[in-house]
Amino acid sequence: MASLRRALFSTVPRILTSNRTSLAGPQSIHRLLYRSKQRGYLELDLILGKWVEDHIHSMDESGIKSLVHVLDLENPDLWKWLTGQEQPPEPVNSNPVFAAVREKVANNLDNHAAPETRATPGQAWVRGWDDFKKGRDGPIAGNQ
Repeated sequence: MASLRRALFSTVPRILTSNRTSLAGPQSIHRLLYRSKQRGYLELDLILGKWVEDHIHSMDESGIKSLVHVLDLENPDLWKWLTGQEQPPEPVNSNPVFAAVREKVANNLDNHAAPETRATPGQAWVRGWDDFKKGRDGPIAGNQ
């Protein structure tokens, strides 16, 4: 029984790594779509999921590898880099998939968000919120 268990568990890492390196099949496209839409940050789920859905079928092997590198990034860092709150490191900045997604985010921000609602580059977006005291930084009414 123990030898059977050991044999089964010794093959699992090889199966996982062999599937991970093979990016040509339709299952891998579905896996990449899933990874782009189920990150755990709703904003990234929507942005990356839609971008990957629109572009994955026209990507070549190097594009897929660039996408995998973006999908391997941590959510908080990726969000700050895409929204311009922090400058990304050079390897990320030179990634063509990251550059295309960042350009889409920048265009959306320019078209749909007032500049005063954005974070100053290099600083986190933190604004006082005061529903009860009606302070200077609080909303006029409701969730504004």
